[in-house]
Amino acid sequence: MSRIFVTGGSGRLGRSVVAGLAQAGHEVVSVDRDAVPAELLPAGVVQETADLLAPGEALRLIGAAKPDAVIHLAAIAVPFSAPEDVIFGTNTRLAFAVISAATEVGVPKIVTASSPTVLGYGCPAGWLPPSFPLDERTPAKPWNAYALSKLIAEQTVQMFAAAQGERIRYAAFRPCFVISPEEWEGAPTQQGHTLAERLADPALSAPALFNYVDARDVADFLDLLLRKMEDIPNGETFFVGAADALATAPLAELMPKFLPGSEALSAGLTGTSPAFSIAKAQELLGWQPKRTWRTELKPTLNDEASTLVTAGGGAKETS
Repeated sequence: MSRIFVTGGSGRLGRSVVAGLAQAGHEVVSVDRDAVPAELLPAGVVQETADLLAPGEALRLIGAAKPDAVIHLAAIAVPFSAPEDVIFGTNTRLAFAVISAATEVGVPKIVTASSPTVLGYGCPAGWLPPSFPLDERTPAKPWNAYALSKLIAEQTVQMFAAAQGERIRYAAFRPCFVISPEEWEGAPTQQGHTLAERLADPALSAPALFNYVDARDVADFLDLLLRKMEDIPNGETFFVGAADALATAPLAELMPKFLPGSEALSAGLTGTSPAFSIAKAQELLGWQPKRTWRTELKPTLNDEASTLVTAGGGAKETS
């Protein structure tokens, strides 16, 4: 059993990470500005409310918790949901404050959340990758403050890994579009529409290149990552996504409609193949996502999505 300090534990992803790690047998200290109602906390989870940007607060809390690992999730999680300077300043300062505090305390394992958006898709000036599927070798080309802040979070763990050598283990991960358990039941996603609507209208998933991941699979990934960090190179970054695309048609057919010039690049994305590769996590860690929208989406919602597609709901395109 390990004692794990999780920042952002009250968020959409954080709640599932905290629950999953607790279920796996870890002691969890969840820290966020907002508290989860006590009756919803899994047994054995300690909850702290705090502003981690307050001077010395991250160091105080991590020092008091004496954890075996720190997982940093806290951030402004949606691009353009605040002014660009606020997003950039908040996310980069949080990442540095938590990672540097954990390093100073001597926490053996430190992990930070990044984002697939570091690659730069959706750029108004245009964007095409060298190839599909996208993986950790695809060049990062952030075009907004959120994506840049996440790339800097990755570089922060790499900086500390370079400075600390093998004394402390670091890693970063890029979770795809996170689906929380209640969203399979029909709750709105972070974009405001339901998963049935997202499946029925490809234009809704196209901006994220049809990527997604179940939040519980992210929790499983983090549990496995923490167990194997001593056996992999220090400072690694991983994509964490579902094994298929959030789409009812092959991406080889859909991608060219929404990403001009991608016909040849996406030709290999046949069947249910996603645009993002998780091969690195599979090969280095032995991780495999367990959940897909085909198995997790509530049957009535799956039927609704199928009906809308049949009725032409999936024909809408974006420019």
